[in-house]
Amino acid sequence: MIKRVVDFFGDGQYANQRRRLFYLLLVLIVIADFLVSREHAEYLWDRLPGWSAVYGFGSCVLLIFFSKFLGHRGGLMRREDYYD
Repeated sequence: MIKRVVDFFGDGQYANQRRRLFYLLLVLIVIADFLVSREHAEYLWDRLPGWSAVYGFGSCVLLIFFSKFLGHRGGLMRREDYYD
């Protein structure tokens, strides 16, 4: 079973299926956010349906870009043969 999962996420022939699966999961998360009770929300943006999903997705994208920037431009990433 693990081999099938690794093949699914690692093989290029399943790229369209993976993309559809991830879009489906994103839509399900946004729909699930509409089912959450908002009566105890403290801030205005907490009352917006879908805000948690958008905020979480945006935070992940920002974290990825920031870490790539630190690695490539910030000098944290080294060549493969750096210690040779």
